[in-house]
Amino acid sequence: MSSTNNSGGAGRSPVLEVVRASLPRRYRAEARFKAYGIIALVLALSFLGLLLTSIISNGYTAFQQTYMQLEFNLEPEVVDPDGDGSEASLRAGNYLAVVRNSLYELFPEVSSRSDRRALSSLVSTGAMYQLQAMVLADPSLVGQTIQMWVPADDDVDMYRKGRISVEVPEGERRLSDKQLGWIDAMAAQDHLELKFNTALFTNGDSRDPELAGILGALKGSFYMLLVTLALSFPVGIAAAVYLEEFAPKNRWTDLIEVNINNLAAVPSIVFGLLGLAVFLNYFGMPRSAPLVGGLVLSLMTLPTIIIASRAALKAVPPSIREAALGMGASKMQTTFHHVVPLAMPGMLTGTIIGMAQALGETAPLLMIGMVAFIVDVPQGFTDPATALPVQIYLWADSPERAFVERTSAAIIVLLGFLLVMNLLAVFLRRKFERRW
Repeated sequence: MSSTNNSGGAGRSPVLEVVRASLPRRYRAEARFKAYGIIALVLALSFLGLLLTSIISNGYTAFQQTYMQLEFNLEPEVVDPDGDGSEASLRAGNYLAVVRNSLYELFPEVSSRSDRRALSSLVSTGAMYQLQAMVLADPSLVGQTIQMWVPADDDVDMYRKGRISVEVPEGERRLSDKQLGWIDAMAAQDHLELKFNTALFTNGDSRDPELAGILGALKGSFYMLLVTLALSFPVGIAAAVYLEEFAPKNRWTDLIEVNINNLAAVPSIVFGLLGLAVFLNYFGMPRSAPLVGGLVLSLMTLPTIIIASRAALKAVPPSIREAALGMGASKMQTTFHHVVPLAMPGMLTGTIIGMAQALGETAPLLMIGMVAFIVDVPQGFTDPATALPVQIYLWADSPERAFVERTSAAIIVLLGFLLVMNLLAVFLRRKFERRW
C-alpha cells in the first residue's frame, strides 16, 4: 500500500512541477497583456487629447471679435440723396463714404490716396451694412452724429489676437507698418476692443471672415435632422418589430436581414450618389435643400436604427412574451403592450446614435449640391442651405488666416452637439430602462 502511494505521489509531482514552473511565465504574460492594454489606452487618450487641444487652441479665439468704435456723421446729402426720407432713398445712401470719413477724421494727418485706402481697409465692409440697417430702423438718425461699435477687418482681428507678428518682415505680412501704427494708436485711445462674436451665431456664410457665421449651417442641419427623424424613426422601428416579432423565418427574411446588415456598412457617399440619381435627377427635387439632405440621411440611418432596434427586441426575455400570451393577450397586444415598451430605451439609443452619425456626415451632402456657397439663412425645408460639417469643409478650404480659427470654432460647436446627443441617449436609456 505504501509503495502504491509513493508511486502515485511520484506520478503527480512532475505535473505539479510543470505547473509551478509555468506560473511565472503565465504571470509575466498576464502582466504584459495588462501593460499592452494600458499603453493602448494611454495612446488613445493622448491622441484624443492632442486633437482636442489643437482644435480648442485654434478655435476658442473665434468666439471673440475685434470691434472698432467710430463716430459717424450721418449727413443728409450722403445718406438720404433724394432728401425725402423714403426707404428707397435711405437704401441708396453712400454709407461707405460715411465709414471712410469717420476714419479720416480720426487720423486727419493721413492725406495721400494710397494711405487713405490702406486706412479704410482696417474696418470691415459689414460696417456700412450695419450703419444702413440702423438708419433704416430709425430714420430720425439722419443729420445726427452717432457713436457705434463696428467689426474691424479680419487682419486687424488677427493682429489683435497675436496671430500676426510684427517680427515678420513687412513684405511678408498682410498689414503694413503704417497700418500697425494706426491700429496701435486706436487701441491706445480705447477705440478697439475684443467683444463676444455674436456674428458667429447670427450670420450666415460670408466671404469676409469677420462677418461669417454658422446660423445658416445650423438651421440647415436642424431641418435635415427633422426630416431624417420623421422618416427613419417610424420606418426603422416598424421594420425591426416586423422582422423580429412577426416575419416568418425563411430564406426571404434571411436575405432581407443580410441586406440590411450590408447596407449599414455601405460608404455614405454611395447614398449621396443614390440621392443625386433618384431625388434630384429623377424626381427633380430642389438642389441643396434640407428636404433632399434629410431623405438621403434617412436612407443612410435606417439600417443602423433597424439593427439597434432588433437587438433591443431580442434582449427582452422570452418569459415576458410567454406570460402575456398565457394571460390571453394576442400576438399584437403582447408585442406593443409589453415587448416594445421594454425595448424602447434601446431603440431610442440606437435612433439617437444614428442621428448623431447623420449630423456629422459630409460626403452624401456634397453629392446633392449642399457644398454651394449660400449666404442666406434658410427659412424652410426647400430653401437652399448647407450643413455644419459642409460649412466646416468650406471654411477649411479658405485661404484667409481668420477662417482657420472659425473652422475650429465650428468643429467645437459640432462636437458639442454630438456630445449632447450622446448624453441624451445615455439619459433616455437610464430613465426608461426597466429591470426584470
